Amino acid sequence: MRYVVSASQRVKTYRIFLFPIMRMTLLYMLLATIMTACGSTGTSTTSDTSSSDTATQKVSNVFDGDGAYALTRQQCEFGPRVPGTSSHAQCADWLMTTLRTSCDTVMMQTGTVQTATEGKLNIKNIIGVINPQASQRLLLLAHWDTRPWADNDPDESNHRKPVMGANDGASGVGVLLQLASQLKSTGTTLGVDIVLVDAEDMGIDDNEESWGLGTQYWVQHPHVKDYKPLFGILLDMVGASDATFTREYYSTQYASGFADLVWKCAAGSHFSNAQGGAVTDDHVFINRAGIPCVDIIDMRSDSPTGFCPVWHTTSDTMDSIDPATLAQVGQTLLNVIAELEK
Repeated sequence: MRYVVSASQRVKTYRIFLFPIMRMTLLYMLLATIMTACGSTGTSTTSDTSSSDTATQKVSNVFDGDGAYALTRQQCEFGPRVPGTSSHAQCADWLMTTLRTSCDTVMMQTGTVQTATEGKLNIKNIIGVINPQASQRLLLLAHWDTRPWADNDPDESNHRKPVMGANDGASGVGVLLQLASQLKSTGTTLGVDIVLVDAEDMGIDDNEESWGLGTQYWVQHPHVKDYKPLFGILLDMVGASDATFTREYYSTQYASGFADLVWKCAAGSHFSNAQGGAVTDDHVFINRAGIPCVDIIDMRSDSPTGFCPVWHTTSDTMDSIDPATLAQVGQTLLNVIAELEK
């Protein structure tokens, strides 16, 4: 992903995403009902301890942050998951096997994309479907590949080394794998589609289209014809101990009601109602395709990159991952699902 502009620098967006008016009207009528259940003030922040406790109690299932941590670590044990490497292929097989234990349908979508610097690249998007017969569906995404170059590393000799991607990739995948496992145990009436996208992190500066290549491919070739979920939630860099999840700009502009729902159901002090900056991430291409999508991503107003210090460095290892942060993100997803089931 690429940091586009900070909240303080933001003037206007350079894209307009158009959604069918009738469909969005129905969606927001449904949202109004759901939001009433979550809470209607819209002014309190989730850093308040009492609101965090209330959110956690909304579901009978408490998210297992330690389980998500273990699943994050298992991905890193394969090494950097750079597309085209043996580590990438081995992790893909493991992801398929893991999803089969909790999803009704699991598929691998293969294709070829054009990168900005490496030519054509074969990719593998991995998809797990829960309750395929359900008409009301929630899309959950994370990218599972890692960046081939640690080009933000303070040591220039590391710039051509691959990134381990414990936070930038594996953390979001770990949360979604653990979520699927818990939904298998507790059951859900909601249809849930988990899409682990490839080749997100092959991008270069000043070329928006070079990011999110796996997502762009999936948008053009959805796993279900005419796929239209209620909305989507993207997880990216959700494992740092000092993570800050502000409201990402494109999420609030093009999926504002759904962003409200997610933040009202947020489960911990890492979530803030403050407006964050704009990020070119997988959700941009999802929104562009007409599916409202919200990005839960760690952004830092005090960072020169806009992200956590280990972003695109060789230090993005398991040392930067905190199970407690993973638990807050996973609990937030469980709370959202519980509200959609009502």
